[in-house]
Amino acid sequence: MIMQAIGLGIVLIGLKMAITSDQVIFVLISMVLGAWLGGVVDIEGMLHRIGLRIQQRFGNLNGGNNIAKAFVTSTLLYCAGAMSIVGSIESGLTGNHDILYTKSLLDGIISIMLAATLGIGVIFSAISVFLYQGILTLAASYLGNILTVFVINEIKAAGGLIILAIGLNILEITKIKIGNLLPAIFFITIIMIIAGMF
Repeated sequence: MIMQAIGLGIVLIGLKMAITSDQVIFVLISMVLGAWLGGVVDIEGMLHRIGLRIQQRFGNLNGGNNIAKAFVTSTLLYCAGAMSIVGSIESGLTGNHDILYTKSLLDGIISIMLAATLGIGVIFSAISVFLYQGILTLAASYLGNILTVFVINEIKAAGGLIILAIGLNILEITKIKIGNLLPAIFFITIIMIIAGMF
């Protein structure tokens, strides 16, 4: 029941983010392209293999059998959200870290709930979150002039669809390979930058 409650909350967050889109067709195109590229590269498989390596190393700890699942689920949840993307962009553009501070507080609360149900593997997602948000922050500091509100709004919508998929997987309604959808964030950024030129 706890995981179902978390799943429902994640679905709600994803829906709220996704319906903000003003350019649904661009979001759809980016999701299709992201799924294609993610499938070719097999991002989900890479994340799962990393999780399995961590599980082999720390499998004797409490909840050791779920380490890979906990790592993949929490990594995707923390990295796909709007706060992760927008917070990193704002941090890189303006040096204002308020969104990331708020996100870290929320992630901390969610990680306690996830760790209580999925096990210790949740803690290892901190490494991937650090790398992901760090790269986004550095990229934003160099791309500040082209990341307009118009672009960021659609990035949030694509991230919302990915979060929605995470919630549906947690509820065991679907078995979507969410990691393979992550390139959609890259594609929607490129599409919206190009669209902004016309």
